[in-house]
Amino acid sequence: MTVLAFVFAALAALLHVWIFVMESLRWEHPRTRRTFQMSATEAAATREMAFNQGFYNLFLAVMALVGLVLLASDETPVGRALILAGCGSMLGAAVVLVARSPERLRAGLAQGTAPFLAVVFVVLAAVV
Repeated sequence: MTVLAFVFAALAALLHVWIFVMESLRWEHPRTRRTFQMSATEAAATREMAFNQGFYNLFLAVMALVGLVLLASDETPVGRALILAGCGSMLGAAVVLVARSPERLRAGLAQGTAPFLAVVFVVLAAVV
């Protein structure tokens, strides 16, 4: 179970690092605009908001990655807590995205599946 928790938490963290890159560094790039389904005008108008939001995603990824490092060391309970906090927040954001915009179900599933599985396997590894 711990190996699966590790794999899915790492995948979730890497995805959220990529989301940081898109939101904070490449927001107005045509490919990013296509991904987020917005025009150049919309991207320009929301650039500052996206820059900030990208850092939220980066911080969640860092939290999960630090949790992974600690999980691999003797600090297993702290590592689990950080993975649960980071991946749980990622999952929560995906749920909010789909609840607010059901047409973004595909994006919500992409954003939330790995964190969901990480949370499930961290909890299972702790109780088994």
